[in-house]
Formats: sequence, structure tokens, C-alpha cells
Amino acid sequence: MNAQQRVVLVTGCSEGGIGFHLCEKFADAGCTVYATARKMESMDSLTHPNIHRWTLDVTSDEDIQKVTQTILRDEGRIDILVNNAGLLGSNPILDVKRDMALDILNTNVVAPIQLSRAVASSMAARGHGRIINIGSISGIIPTPWEGLYCASKAALNSITETLWMECHPLNVDVMLVTPGAVRSKLSTNASGRFALASDSLYKPYLDHIIARINYSQGRGSMPTQKMAEQVVTAALSKKLPRYITMGGNSTIVHLLAWFPRGLVLWLFWKKFSGEWNWA
Repeated sequence: MNAQQRVVLVTGCSEGGIGFHLCEKFADAGCTVYATARKMESMDSLTHPNIHRWTLDVTSDEDIQKVTQTILRDEGRIDILVNNAGLLGSNPILDVKRDMALDILNTNVVAPIQLSRAVASSMAARGHGRIINIGSISGIIPTPWEGLYCASKAALNSITETLWMECHPLNVDVMLVTPGAVRSKLSTNASGRFALASDSLYKPYLDHIIARINYSQGRGSMPTQKMAEQVVTAALSKKLPRYITMGGNSTIVHLLAWFPRGLVLWLFWKKFSGEWNWA
């Protein structure tokens, strides 16, 4: 099946984010694209004629069923699902309250599972389909102040690898994407929502927590359009890769994963606590 015939569903498509640019790249390649986000107005700039905009709260099973079943009814298939929607969890672990933890885990971990469930049966029935999960290098090595986000991405990385194995007999391909630093509005949105708890034990580290939130937008960060182009090229390739990575710090994080864990965690604490700064 060529790109012009493929039906693609992408989650988390608000303007300025990774999903937004994924939709544009898929549409430019000739795909029929269903762009989704919680707020329709956040996708107003997606004007390509191949893009259809839908509201979708990925934490709502009702929304997931409504959107996927409507696309399957109208198009007859969903060829590619891209689970991109995600939340950043910017807080010391000891400051994380239950509601915040559940919100992030539901969005970053549970939602991709439920969306995959919603499309896998139709893909298996046709004997082909592709599920692409957008993880993060943060799921490989955690950093201070983003522990919940790192944990959610570690879970998604593991789930995706399991899904790759379990979908093999269904003739459904699965790809994990672990970007490093990529310019997007994820960090900006997180900064706007962040407030250190009044009883936090980490008030002396406030500046370093904020710096960590914005770290992915600094020097060496990959333009979102470039990342999207690489993902779409892989997604539309004849043989879907099992795994791709790109973006700032992706190479060094994969390298550090082979180092003694205690040493790496000590280095990351020094880096993100301000006790030691490297270029």
C-alpha cells in the first residue's frame, strides 16, 4: 500500500508540538491524516486538505472508541496509529500527589495501550497495520525533577517492546521512537503549569527544577520538523524499523546506558542539582 492510500491517526496534535508536525509530514506524503487533541482550537493551523481534525481525550475510553470506530466506518481502516500524546511530570518525586501521578500515567502509559487495543483487531483482520509509540530517552536513564515522566516513558518503552513481540503473529508492526531533546511546546506548557509545593523539601533547588523543565529546548535541540520527517520516513518505509532514536543528547544517553548505573545517576544528580555543570 502506497502513502497516498494510508490512513493515519495521530494523538497529541496541538500546534507547536511533535504531533502537529507529524500530521503535516504525513499529509505532505499523501496520507489521509486524522489529527486529534483535547481542544479543537489547538489544531487550527492544521489546514492541509489531507488532514481531518478531531477532538480526543486519550484518557477517555468513550472518546477512544468514538474516534476509532468513526474512522474505521468512514475509511474502512486505520493503517498507522501514532501514540504521541503525552504530559511532562515536572516535580520532585516526594512532591507528586496522587492526582498528578494518575493523570500522567493515564496519558503516557494507559492511553497508548487502549488506543492500540482499539485499532489492533481491524489491523489483524486485514493482515497489516502499524503502531508507533513516541517514547523518550528519559525512559532509558531518569533525571532528577522529572522522575514521574521518566518512569512513564520507561513503562511505555517496555510496553512497546512487548507489543512488538505480541503483535508479530498478528502481522501488525510496532515501532518505538525515543527522541532526545526536540524543540516543542511540551516544556513551555509544563513551565506554565509548574508550581513548587508550599511544603516542598526542595525549595533550594527551585531554579534547577525550572532549568530541567526547559533543558530540552536548549543548545543542541533538534527542530521538531526534522524529527517529524525522520519518523514519517520510517513509518512509511517498506519495512518498519523496530526502534529509532534522534534528537539532542540521544547518542550520549544510549552510550551512558552501558556505564555503571550508580556512576551515571551520580553524574545526572550533579548535573541537574547544580553541584556540577558540564558544557
